[in-house]
Amino acid sequence: MAIVVVTGTGTEVGKTVATAAVAAASLAQGLSVAVLKPAQTGVGDGEPGDAAEVARLAGEVTAVELARYPEPLAPATAARRAGLEAVGPQEIAEAAAKLAAVHDVVLVEGAGGLLVRYDQRGSTLADAAALLRARVLLVAPAGLGTLNATALTAEALQARRIGCLGVIIGSWRAEPELAERCNLADLPEAAGAPLLGALPEAAGALSPEAFRTAAPNWLAPQLGGGWHAAAFVKAYAPPPFRAASGVA
Repeated sequence: MAIVVVTGTGTEVGKTVATAAVAAASLAQGLSVAVLKPAQTGVGDGEPGDAAEVARLAGEVTAVELARYPEPLAPATAARRAGLEAVGPQEIAEAAAKLAAVHDVVLVEGAGGLLVRYDQRGSTLADAAALLRARVLLVAPAGLGTLNATALTAEALQARRIGCLGVIIGSWRAEPELAERCNLADLPEAAGAPLLGALPEAAGALSPEAFRTAAPNWLAPQLGGGWHAAAFVKAYAPPPFRAASGVA
C-alpha cells in the first residue's frame, strides 16, 4: 500500500479507529507502519491525540503529529485562532515521504472530510494526496445521509484525478436499520470504489489485545484482512423490493 491517505465523509465517522485497524492488520503481516496526523485539533498539550490512539490500539507504529491546535475546529481556523503556524500540503507530503522511506506502510489521517482547509490559502488533504500521488481510503457511516456525502467526496477525488482505494464503514451496529442494510450495496456505487471493510460499533472500546486480534476480520484482503464484502452484503442486505413485495 505504501502511502495511504485516510479521510472521511465528515467528522466523527470512525477515521481513527479505521486507521488503527488498517495499522493492526499491516503489523500482523509483519509490515512496519507509520501513522501521520498532519493537524491535530481539539486536544491540549500533553493529551493523547489521534496518532497516539492509533498506536494504543494497533501496537508498535511510528506515530507523528505535525501540528496541534487546542480548539476543535478546522485546522486553518484553529491555527489562526491560536496564533500558530498552519501546516500545508507540501509539509504533509514531505513528512509522509520521509516516513515511507523507512516504513512499509504510511497512513496519513486527515481532519474531518477531504476538503477541510488546512491553511489560509485553502489547501486541503486532497492537495497533499495529489502531491504524494497516494490513493485515498474513505471512511463513511452506514446510515441515512451517507450516500450523498460519499458521492460528493468521490466526485472531488475524481476531479483531482486521485484514486479511491475503497470505502470502510466506520461503525456497523449489531442490529442495523433498513437504511444501513440497503447502503451496503449503494455505498460502493456512490464511491465508485469497493467496500473494503466494516468496523463493529464500539470497536475502539476493545482492549488493545482484543482489537489487534479482531482487526483483520473487519478488513478486506486488499487491506491485509480476511473480510469479504460479498458475504457481508449477503448476510445483511435486504432482498430486492420487487421480490420482497411478492411482485414477479
